[in-house]
Amino acid sequence: MEADSSDQITSPLLPTSTRSDDEVDVENSPIKQVALTVSTSDDPTLPVLTFRMWFLGTLSCILLSFLNQFFWYRTEPLSITAISAQIAVVPLGQLMAAKITDRVFLRGTRWEFTLNPGPFNVKEHVLITIFANSGAGTVYAIHIVTAVKVFYQKHISFSVSLIVVITTQVLGFGWAGIYRRYLVEPAAMWWPANLVQVSLFRALHEKDEREKGGVSRTQFFVIAFICSFAYYIFPGYLFQMLTSISWICWLFPQSVLVQQLGSGLHGLGIAAVGLDWSSISSYLGSPLASPWFATANVAVGFFIIMYVVTPISYWCNIYDAKVFPIFSEDLFTGSGQIYNISSIIDSSFHFDNDAYQRQGHLHLSTFFVMTYGVGFAALSATVVHVILFHGREIWEQSKSSFNEKEKDIHTKLMSKYRQVPEWWFWCILVGNVTLTIFACEYYNEQLQLPWWGVILACVIAIFFTLPIGIITAITNQTPGLNIITEYIIGYIYPGYPVANMCFKVYGYISMTQAITFLQDFKLGHYMKIPPRTMFMAQVVGTLIAAIVYLSTAWWLMETIPDICDQSSDSVWTCPGDHVFYDASVVWGLIGPRKMFGDQGLYGAVNWFFLGGAIAPMLVWAAAKAFPGQDWIRLVNMPILIGACGQMPPATAVNYTSWIILGFLSGFVVFRYRPEVWQRYNYVLSGALDAGLAFMGVLLYLCLGLENIGIEWWGNNLDGCPYASCPSAPGVVVQGCPVMS
Repeated sequence: MEADSSDQITSPLLPTSTRSDDEVDVENSPIKQVALTVSTSDDPTLPVLTFRMWFLGTLSCILLSFLNQFFWYRTEPLSITAISAQIAVVPLGQLMAAKITDRVFLRGTRWEFTLNPGPFNVKEHVLITIFANSGAGTVYAIHIVTAVKVFYQKHISFSVSLIVVITTQVLGFGWAGIYRRYLVEPAAMWWPANLVQVSLFRALHEKDEREKGGVSRTQFFVIAFICSFAYYIFPGYLFQMLTSISWICWLFPQSVLVQQLGSGLHGLGIAAVGLDWSSISSYLGSPLASPWFATANVAVGFFIIMYVVTPISYWCNIYDAKVFPIFSEDLFTGSGQIYNISSIIDSSFHFDNDAYQRQGHLHLSTFFVMTYGVGFAALSATVVHVILFHGREIWEQSKSSFNEKEKDIHTKLMSKYRQVPEWWFWCILVGNVTLTIFACEYYNEQLQLPWWGVILACVIAIFFTLPIGIITAITNQTPGLNIITEYIIGYIYPGYPVANMCFKVYGYISMTQAITFLQDFKLGHYMKIPPRTMFMAQVVGTLIAAIVYLSTAWWLMETIPDICDQSSDSVWTCPGDHVFYDASVVWGLIGPRKMFGDQGLYGAVNWFFLGGAIAPMLVWAAAKAFPGQDWIRLVNMPILIGACGQMPPATAVNYTSWIILGFLSGFVVFRYRPEVWQRYNYVLSGALDAGLAFMGVLLYLCLGLENIGIEWWGNNLDGCPYASCPSAPGVVVQGCPVMS
């Protein structure tokens, strides 16, 4: 579709436009999805740093930070996204614009200001959402504090915890500043997830004319929001089996084999389907925001790993696979029982090798081993793919800034604003690294990580930020660094679990934060937010969120008895922190050498590194050999290989339902009804997220706090009780039939 076709969005984002020449009037982004979604107009006179923005932004950040951390420790954690705040602040902003005095204070002085500069505008709204983004999700470094205080029962002070939390959250600004020119300004780096929020902003602020016989985007959003809100009471409370309808299990209720094949939560998920938006979008993001080529890569990778590699490995009994479940993230003994981790930790919370030799090697399910393998392969594939397919662009951008002819319309419109000086980012980077080294050296008894570990973690983060940023900006999928960081420090510095956790957080989360900051920068780029104002909102929001998250977690750990005790009837069982703690034991105490090295059972998995490096070379060679076949260049090996990187904890039904919706949206509707896709696709995604979030909070506050539930077969999540059973003869596991 050409940029000036009838499918282009022509309604202005703002009341007035600064476009002054005919060339700009017809110019648009070369990326079709961006051209159909993002406005090419701007009004630089709109007030941005207003009292409304500060008040609502700070309030949103504090509330989301508190609620997300509060819910995080519960058995069924609930994540409240920024879209909830994005919706809720609109009437509040409009109310403040209508009721607060417009009196000008200190008139005639350099400090002149007003609390009400006029109508609530979209740029204020964007900055409030940036604040809210800081409070959405979780602060990963809180895992360290929880593991040390609750699981290891060791001392860590609030001040040291605050240093760790703040430095891990803010360190990513350094990498983001270094790579802005590669990941924000180029039109090819289009960050698909941002288009959902752009569409939502436009639906909430633009005067959209309703087509005859149709509905406006605002009306469509309201309808979809109400439907999503009302519907979630079924999968969220009344009929929880909608999360995973594994109907094949119903046909063979006594068959271990069939339930292994059909279970959407504990098996391969053949024919399983999920009718719950939270399970569809929880791990891979919204399928409506994923470009079709990325969805197709994920689908192919998922099919190969889940339906070819895993069944062959399991039924060929590789690594004694049949002794364990076909799909599980648990840690096992050689006889198929759950491994007693506490038995291999001595009184000083170091690795007890004698106890380990008595209990025997740690075993993993074959699928879990394969996920580690594809994690290794995805990392090497990411580096090689970016070098082969984007190396020349990176080199050209390193030599010089963009020429005027290479800038798209959005970069041209943003050029009128004062940019953030690069030295600001360098100051944050140097200050954070210095503070981190000081904390690790001065409080080494609490953190265990030596100074060189901080430097090495930063080297890993800065090396991978660019290639992973490129993958994310193009495909909306982000390969993780958690495996490789655990692997490296586990080999170099085994026996120190807190050091392993700190290294993982500084090496992995600083990169993740950099990706988040760059994505926010691109959102500001699309919405024409002054860069310095955007930078300020990100920094302040991140600091507020870090303090609130830690304070909330500290309060809960100090006031709730037996928090994170899974053997009690308490709802405060901390499932995510248990996984983090187990990983620190496996990679920090036992160490990768005893699992994937010469002393371990799974040394062959290291060959995945080589396979991942070779795979993009084959695609690159094919693209060169057949230049007329454009589809070859759409084969993205980092995404294809790493498709199952979210599994576990993600399950088969999360993927199958996500792929189906991604196909319907990104291929069918986008190709055959582009005008419908342009008008409603991203608005629908935002409405589904918002309706789910509001009903989820309401259900928890009204029913979850009092543990009021309904006992009936429709609330049996999967209906496949034998899916987690082993299939080897003679293995005795509680609740499972003994195979003969």
